[in-house]
Amino acid sequence: MDFVSQPLPVSVNYMMSKHKSGANCSAAGECVSEVQRILRERFCHQRLPDKPMGLESQYKHLLELLRRTAVHGESNSVLIVGPRGAGKTMLLSCALRELLDLQEVKKNVLLVQLSGLLQTDDRIALREITRQLHLENVVGDRVFGSFAENLVFLLEALKKGDKSSSRPVFFILEEFDLFAHHKNQTLLYNLLDVSQSAQTPVTVVGLTCRLDVLELLEKRVKSRFSHRQIHLLSSLSFCQYRDAFRSKLSLPDDFPDSKFSQDWNVSILKLCEDKSVDEILRKHFNSSTDFRSLHLLLLLAVSRVSVSNPTLRAADILEASRMSNADTKANILHGLSILELCLIIAMKHLNDTYEGEPFNFQMVHNEFKKFIQRKSHSIHNFEQPVVLKAFEHLLQLELIRPVDAGVCKVQREYQLMCLMLDQTQVMEALQRYPQCPTDVKQWASSAFG
Repeated sequence: MDFVSQPLPVSVNYMMSKHKSGANCSAAGECVSEVQRILRERFCHQRLPDKPMGLESQYKHLLELLRRTAVHGESNSVLIVGPRGAGKTMLLSCALRELLDLQEVKKNVLLVQLSGLLQTDDRIALREITRQLHLENVVGDRVFGSFAENLVFLLEALKKGDKSSSRPVFFILEEFDLFAHHKNQTLLYNLLDVSQSAQTPVTVVGLTCRLDVLELLEKRVKSRFSHRQIHLLSSLSFCQYRDAFRSKLSLPDDFPDSKFSQDWNVSILKLCEDKSVDEILRKHFNSSTDFRSLHLLLLLAVSRVSVSNPTLRAADILEASRMSNADTKANILHGLSILELCLIIAMKHLNDTYEGEPFNFQMVHNEFKKFIQRKSHSIHNFEQPVVLKAFEHLLQLELIRPVDAGVCKVQREYQLMCLMLDQTQVMEALQRYPQCPTDVKQWASSAFG
């Protein structure tokens, strides 16, 4: 018996196409999620390169210096100096990674990492040194006569069983210049003093972006520093920066969906050739060659990728650039009340009149009252306590700040302040302020206030 194939009902065809469409959508959604996961991990957890690019001589110098301490027990001190984003931390991390791979070094060297932003005084720094060396139980409740005595005790406690040799210690001081502001520079003095003595193999490595860092050191501290400095200067060209942009956005060969990966990488190549993208990259490059700034831009752009827009577009880069360069203070102005905005305008006029000289609340209030008298029909006449409350709110938002925070005897109304906004920020915020009264805009743009 012959069976004649009959066409499927329309409803069945519709259901099959809908199922197929749903499956495709699900697959695309998984690809987009995987792209965002891979790229976010790449931007947020940057892996160290095999060797620092363009810093071969500095790398060789630093590695040899650290090796002499770790292998031969020589004490040293060195400063790595360069602008932010030049690769100071990356250079040191690469050198330490290679050094710690050596068999004779691996389990012998101790590492203490301090930051001038976190260890804001010597007491906190000493506690952190004790913690990182795992000597809390050894120190216990002991009372030491001086910082030096405490530090020597810690280093003595690290000596091996034969009591003839100590384990080499690397002290890494990030934001080295901030340690110079500690009282009497006791931490720096004692660390550098130990690095000159023969009792314990110690190397002090300071990282700073200040070229004049040695001028911050006291004479006694400077005399104990070896005066070794490794300078890093960013030699990155725009072509290299653009190549980094392309490579950081490209998907790896082992991406689960090879077709999606191929289409994505082709779209990235086209994106690099786009004139508007080139302009944005050049603007960011001229502003900062720090790859962390580029990572922020790309992170914002990648977050705009979706199933409906599965590739990165020039519009995404443009919007990401606008968001990363957004003026945070100008954004705060958008959330102010009309009264607070009027006080900002009054301050702007006082700045124009007195050429940036400090002002107090009474001066601002008088300026505001002049405006109210002229435009009483459009702006409500607020009582002085209400205006003072608005003024204090601006102080809390740090849109204004006291000229001298230490002066407490002066009444609040007469304490001198300065405006933390420039004229351009105020005028731009006014243009974007929702339903801003015309009289207020005219007052802001008028020359006489």
